[in-house]
Amino acid sequence: MAPGTRRPELYPEHPEGQPNEPLLSDDSDDSLSYYKNPPDETGHLRAHLDAADTDRNLHDKQARGRSPATPYRAANNNNNSTSSFFSSASASSLHEPRAQPTTTTSTSLLNSNNNTSNSNSTAMLPSRRSALRSRSPSRAAAAASSAHKRYTYAAVFLVVGLVSFCVQTELSAYIQGELGWQKAYCMMFITHSSWALVWPVQLLVLRVQKRALPWPVFWRRHVHALRSSALMVELQALDVLGIARPAARSARYLLRTTALLTCALTVAGLSWYVAVSMTTPSDLTAIYNCSAFFAYAFSVPILREPLRLDKSLAVLVAIVGVLIVAYGDGADPGSGPGSGSGSGPGSDPAARFLGNIIIGVGSVLYGLYEVLYKRLACGPPSMSPGRAMVFSNFFASCIGAFTLAFLWLPLVPLHALGIEPFEIPDAPTCRLILVAVLANATFSASFLILIALTSPVLSSVSALLTIFIIALADWRITGRPPSSASLLGGAFIVCAFLALSWSTYREMMDDEVEKKRVDIADSDDDDDADIGHHHD
Repeated sequence: MAPGTRRPELYPEHPEGQPNEPLLSDDSDDSLSYYKNPPDETGHLRAHLDAADTDRNLHDKQARGRSPATPYRAANNNNNSTSSFFSSASASSLHEPRAQPTTTTSTSLLNSNNNTSNSNSTAMLPSRRSALRSRSPSRAAAAASSAHKRYTYAAVFLVVGLVSFCVQTELSAYIQGELGWQKAYCMMFITHSSWALVWPVQLLVLRVQKRALPWPVFWRRHVHALRSSALMVELQALDVLGIARPAARSARYLLRTTALLTCALTVAGLSWYVAVSMTTPSDLTAIYNCSAFFAYAFSVPILREPLRLDKSLAVLVAIVGVLIVAYGDGADPGSGPGSGSGSGPGSDPAARFLGNIIIGVGSVLYGLYEVLYKRLACGPPSMSPGRAMVFSNFFASCIGAFTLAFLWLPLVPLHALGIEPFEIPDAPTCRLILVAVLANATFSASFLILIALTSPVLSSVSALLTIFIIALADWRITGRPPSSASLLGGAFIVCAFLALSWSTYREMMDDEVEKKRVDIADSDDDDDADIGHHHD
């Protein structure tokens, strides 16, 4: 709109035949932009805002039983008002009585019926408070839609993660048990290194979706989206467009975070492989899956999550379910497979105790890894789901690349000392290892996305569902039905997961409502989830 142009929706024809005057209605979003970008007729608008304030003051006095006031309308376009335009707009928005200005604009009072004038002024100048009330349903609907979208993505990746984890577990057990390829560290190195493929696969999918876009433009926008997302993660803020920050500094932050989380993940994973031959399977399952409790314990000081009764009870019920699965069959907890000969895992009390300590350290580190990932490698809660998923896959590839670049070094001393001689498996075993590795990469990417979209506590408890699902898978594969303890413990875990899911959904709704209330938003239009909406 050109300067000085009169906006027809703000200058309607007055019903009484008076000259056109602006009616500043808060029922339209245009009024907000009109306050922020006033036209050249500033004096005319100032006069009417002062008139609106005075009219409201007189109306309030009349409502309190004071002398009736004669309504008036500002007909002069004088600019000598001492009341600021912005202060007038602010006072009008708060609908608070204001004292009469000491120096007033010269006005002409138009005598008319009190009731008619009061009703006209009320109709023309509705309070901002009522306008906010009228907008609250739309904001609540927008918050519910955003939370539903985030939760839908999380549910999809939860299902994908559970299925891929079951495939990986069954194949790993078959490779190490039936095929005899027991290379714990080498297997962990290969599986974690495979995470480096996550980002290239994601990039390929995005490229296929936007194949009509020239490659230089596509690549420039993708890199820009990753850089802005990394800055959001580092600063925990959405408004990063005006921040001048050296790219090398963000790269150093990303490298430090990747190294820290990779080390925590590697030690936690190695603890399981080391302890599996020292303690009983029951102890191994029960202690390692207590990482859900440690994830919640670390979330309170690190993520500043409040202690909630419903969450605490859900985590407790989940751990009880794990204990029922591990020890509910009534077998000797100190016996494992092959215990009849006295040579099975856990037959030596000292070795069993040491194995429990090792797996306990791994459980603590795994819970810490989940929380640190949420704190250091995930964006603020108001980051859009699409952007969060894209950056989560990119960071998973960073972990895989770091593992591939540095964690091959222990393979040399392990082979030289004879602890784990390096051997290339035969072709059938290689094919199964490849499938298991791809399943692990899929599970890990889905799990990291789940943490980014929800919370480490929900993700950790959802991982416990694999205990129950694997029992059902074993029933399908081997024909042996799960025990009553497995069914009962699985029911406990499922109930805990459902309760925790509902609690997390309510928290997400509260966060979305607060985000909409303060007008903080991050759209998927700005990231590679919908890269076609980017602008050069």
